[in-house]
Amino acid sequence: MKVLETERLSLRWLTPDDAPFFLELMNDPAFIRNVADRGLRTVEDATRYMGEKVFPSYEKFGFGMNVAELKTEGRLIGSCGLLKRETMEHVDIGYAFLPAYCGQGFAYEAAAAVMRYGREVLKIPKIVGMTSPSNESSMRLLEKLGLRFERMIQMEGYEGESKLFA
Repeated sequence: MKVLETERLSLRWLTPDDAPFFLELMNDPAFIRNVADRGLRTVEDATRYMGEKVFPSYEKFGFGMNVAELKTEGRLIGSCGLLKRETMEHVDIGYAFLPAYCGQGFAYEAAAAVMRYGREVLKIPKIVGMTSPSNESSMRLLEKLGLRFERMIQMEGYEGESKLFA
């Protein structure tokens, strides 16, 4: 399902056909360093993970992680979406882009559109962001989106503390 479009990107829900791309994205060294190693090593692992973690969010909340693709060529370059975690009070924004597409404004373009969509269409009153304390580019992006550092938190399933921006 297409969720929204920006000047350069189309964002839509992931499908099982996206498993090879999802596997590549989740195994990017920057993702593993800044987010987590999800232990996905095969396309089957990625398909199972999406079935357990990604697709249920669409059914339960009507939103979740979206795949970001270039409108001009249909190439999958990253993901950006909203997450409602059982252990968190508020919905948070998440994003990850392949290294070849970092530093070109794609993450901000997608995240700003997702934030607007969350507030205006989904009527989510508060959207937060979290990042590892060493992820300077993610912190800059969250601040550019208008979020400000609030406090350190320990998220279930993550090593070390994360910075919460609200």
